[in-house]
Amino acid sequence: MPFAGSAAGWGDAATVVPVALFEAYGHRTLLDRHYPAMRAWVEFTANLLDDDGTRSGNAQLGDWLDPAAPPEDPSAARTDSGYVATAFVAHSARLVADAARELGLAADAERYEQLSARVADAAWKKWGAHARTTQTGCALAIEFDIAPATERAPVGEALAALVRDNGGRIGTGFLGTPFVLPALTDTGHVAEAYQLLLNTECPGWLYQIAHGATTMWERWDAIRPDGTVHLEASSMLSFNHYAYGAVANWLYRSVAGLAPAAPGYREVLIAPRPGGGLANASASVETEYGTASVAWSISGTTLTVEAELPPGTTGQFVAPDGWSSPEPGGALGSGRHRWVLERV
Repeated sequence: MPFAGSAAGWGDAATVVPVALFEAYGHRTLLDRHYPAMRAWVEFTANLLDDDGTRSGNAQLGDWLDPAAPPEDPSAARTDSGYVATAFVAHSARLVADAARELGLAADAERYEQLSARVADAAWKKWGAHARTTQTGCALAIEFDIAPATERAPVGEALAALVRDNGGRIGTGFLGTPFVLPALTDTGHVAEAYQLLLNTECPGWLYQIAHGATTMWERWDAIRPDGTVHLEASSMLSFNHYAYGAVANWLYRSVAGLAPAAPGYREVLIAPRPGGGLANASASVETEYGTASVAWSISGTTLTVEAELPPGTTGQFVAPDGWSSPEPGGALGSGRHRWVLERV
């Protein structure tokens, strides 16, 4: 059996990290330098696929530290580890296809696009019903395009229902957490996304803060509701462990509404999604062009959004659902911009 370092999600750093760096900095040389390793990883995982096109073997950590997993077995997640592994094969193949296209490697782009589609189809045929039963299953189906286009909305509804039925508490481990809030937002369930974000009960981000956290814990319940340390998990109990900190990506892109629309923030997307009773939010990013920033506030029925784009960049503004603006849309130039919207 291959070493556990080849487990899905962890090994996929070979594709995820270079793509994230390219998106953040826009340096094509990053992709060019890392493309051989990206391609090698996908070829390695493709060679592990079973006859039905899914990945069920190899040492898997799965949706590690799903809050329902017993302390002695962190890999015993509610979401099938074979489904998770197969979903990541499809995801990494899609990332390599996109990188190949950016690098002008048309044949590779086509090859890995087709591989991604085949694996996604196989995953859905085998685990489509199961995927709807867990937050991680739904989130990966949506964000990795495992669910067919016609099933995307129903899976989003299933995910939102899972959140509501769980009292707004999160039900994901290391591999599901980065995708659950984006999946809710992308399928129109912003209210449920904020319900997860602002939940103060265990498990949840604000639960950790309410119990004195200044850094992310490795376990959602590293400190129990009664204030005691989770000693049953003492062999793996870090109080400074980034995994659940992946929520920061959603805070920037959806709560504040600041994201790159082109690699390196050459084009900036301003698309705030207010909710959860928040009255204001702001964020800024230091790009290679300068500081890109956005800030919004709500007063009564009025939403005011202000943004600044650094020299040499352009942008686009997308008004949130439920708000209308008299200002025309279109491309934005560098400089300061302001929109005043009214609740519909």
